[in-house]
Amino acid sequence: MRVGQLLKKKQENLIDNQPITIAFLGDSVTQGCFECYLDTPTTIQTVFDYGSAYSTRLKQILNLLYPSVQINIINSGISGDSAPVGYTRLERDILSYHPDLVVVSYGLNDSGNGIEGLETYKTALRNIFRELKDRDVETIFLTQNCMNTMVSPHLHGDLFLQTAEKTSKTQNDGILREYFNEAKILCEEYGVSVCDLYPVWEKMEQLGVNVTELLANKLNHPIREFHYYMAIKLIETIILA
Repeated sequence: MRVGQLLKKKQENLIDNQPITIAFLGDSVTQGCFECYLDTPTTIQTVFDYGSAYSTRLKQILNLLYPSVQINIINSGISGDSAPVGYTRLERDILSYHPDLVVVSYGLNDSGNGIEGLETYKTALRNIFRELKDRDVETIFLTQNCMNTMVSPHLHGDLFLQTAEKTSKTQNDGILREYFNEAKILCEEYGVSVCDLYPVWEKMEQLGVNVTELLANKLNHPIREFHYYMAIKLIETIILA
């Protein structure tokens, strides 16, 4: 990817080359959300930990590889966000920073609309990819983790249990997989690189891993340790794509 060459140029000549800016557009996983708790009997709140988010981990790894390069990270993930809303804020939250690379990651919330919502998701992603391509901004689409495959015994309270039932059905019925499959087709159409993490989660589940226990909230937020893995796979995509 071009951003790899930009990192190299900046490392070799700090004065004549500008800092590198990488922006992230996505939902709660991108924002850095982990455990959840009941704020009221009808309201779920989340624990925010930006220091553990994969965008922060990516910056830390890049700083190890390119110690003299100033790398600006724009984390524009928002809890509860979806691809259509992401498109409406693309200019304000991403393009206004003139990024060298944008990482887009949606699907977890969008898939909650079922197969009926797939076209809306595809239209929004198509608009995002087209706009970034028209601005000549390099883009990576990051597929996400599995949601819970079961209702965890660690969850208590009607609201958590009802939510877990819904997300596990979306997961187990293959709806989330279909969203990511369609997103990858769009990526090929628009020349967007793919960092494909979802199949890793599926394979772990097939090999007997309790993937629900790898979710901080037992619903859809991967544990902090997995954010390191996400950052490493993004580094590989930057280097190898």
